[in-house]
Amino acid sequence: MGAWSRLKEAFTREANISSPEDLLAQARGMRNGKVPVTKDTALRNSAVWACLRLRADLMSSFPIDVYRYVNGIQIEVPKPPVLVSPGGTEVGMREWMYSTEFDLDRGGNCFGVITERSGVIGPDGRGLPGRIELVELGAVAIRGNGSTITKFIINGAEYDPWEVWHEKQYTVAGVPLGLSPVAYAAWVIEETLSAQQFARDWFAGGAVPLAELKNNAKVVNAKDARVARDQFRAAVDDSGLFVHGMDWEYKPIQAVASQSAFIEARQYGASEIARFFGCPGDLIDVAVSGSSITYASMTQRNLQFLIMNLGPAVGRREDAFSRRLVSGPRFVKFNTDALLRMDPEARARTIGARITNRTLAPSEARALDNLPPFTEDQLSEFDRLFGSRSVPAQPTTAVPGATP
Repeated sequence: MGAWSRLKEAFTREANISSPEDLLAQARGMRNGKVPVTKDTALRNSAVWACLRLRADLMSSFPIDVYRYVNGIQIEVPKPPVLVSPGGTEVGMREWMYSTEFDLDRGGNCFGVITERSGVIGPDGRGLPGRIELVELGAVAIRGNGSTITKFIINGAEYDPWEVWHEKQYTVAGVPLGLSPVAYAAWVIEETLSAQQFARDWFAGGAVPLAELKNNAKVVNAKDARVARDQFRAAVDDSGLFVHGMDWEYKPIQAVASQSAFIEARQYGASEIARFFGCPGDLIDVAVSGSSITYASMTQRNLQFLIMNLGPAVGRREDAFSRRLVSGPRFVKFNTDALLRMDPEARARTIGARITNRTLAPSEARALDNLPPFTEDQLSEFDRLFGSRSVPAQPTTAVPGATP
């Protein structure tokens, strides 16, 4: 029976279900051998850590805005408190977003207990969440029936689904939990963790001998070998000097070939891990062989990363927030322009072109730099410099929330 069949079978009857990572490990009929790979041990691999950190850093840096349509125009409205400090005074939005994205990317799910509700009634007839206390992935189990979660069990306590904040990604039909990239990448991660363990054993002398002490005159039996080894070790430990005749030869073991194989295995594992976690290798300093793709600017590189890798996750989270954290016709948008920042020269050219093509007013362009519209005195300076009014008259107030 395949992994999916086992996963779906687990949800066909009401039962306590652990994480998808454990279910998939059971479906494979193994526990990852000598170096077990879990959501926590996987973080020992630098490529895993770099991928998770990059995606969580960027997701937490996007400003979050709330809008509604008025006469077909998108108007920004005040954010509810849960989108300002979702974890109360101790946990702000950026930390909350970082933690939840980190869990989503490594475990396919994130969980929190809704401890406060606002007075605004949501689509389920209850108050919208006002505070969400995040919980560690390993502390959560679920009770399911078919494709429906009937109970969440968090640190031994049972919660109804409406009491728990649950986001998921990497989903398949019929399974109410998101897939764990760590579980599916376990084979590759295990290889690199095992390579790390072997390297530690090698250089500590636990995997293979560090040196060879050979008798060139006769065959040495086991008893004599132990005596010679102990004498040699005692001499080196006490004075660092070993005196012998023409029969013994000491030769350190060279591990150049094994070290090269170890490095190659680590590099191969890093590129595979980058694919599993949705991060191009060059963004986490993994050498990409045979690639000839070049970019005219860093903005183009970031744009591709946003479209191909991070954008879908942004859209899913916008949908989840719009359904469960704001009411009525309001909806949530992440401002991803922070990822697409241009250098000053390119930005000035873009804004100038938009003003020339009349898609952006000069006052709006000034507002982008947190500057008020030109005053009449400032406009007169242009008249003196250029002989005529080069900057058109503007409104006296800036347009809030304008973006290029």
